[in-house]
Amino acid sequence: MENLYLEYVTKSAIEGLVKKVKLPAPDEFTQDWEYEVSDSSRITEFLYAYENIALNKEEKFALMIIIISSFNDAIVKGKAEEKWASLIRYHLLQDNSIHKNTIYYWSMLDEDDLENCHAVTSFIREIAYVAELDGQD
Repeated sequence: MENLYLEYVTKSAIEGLVKKVKLPAPDEFTQDWEYEVSDSSRITEFLYAYENIALNKEEKFALMIIIISSFNDAIVKGKAEEKWASLIRYHLLQDNSIHKNTIYYWSMLDEDDLENCHAVTSFIREIAYVAELDGQD
């Protein structure tokens, strides 16, 4: 059986998260909704939603992108909390079948110079190595 990994945020995932997590709905100019709605001040709330609200795979996929993007912003602002890192690590490893492509995206495994990467890249690379995701299928 072929394992198909989620690759993009769907309209139904957005609609579900708008209702369930009270995120702003996209407008006609929205291109990357999951990045536009990221908010480092809501990471605790987003993690709570991931853990406690009934979400389907597509919604979990989209919400984790929002969480990581928000955590990346918190790192940049010097406001990242270890408890967030622990929970993000746990959920990425626990649900890596859902988040494989997200881990690849943020880990930027093809880039050797971390100066050219996201603030969260080295953190996500550790998760990629633990999950034995090396970019090869």
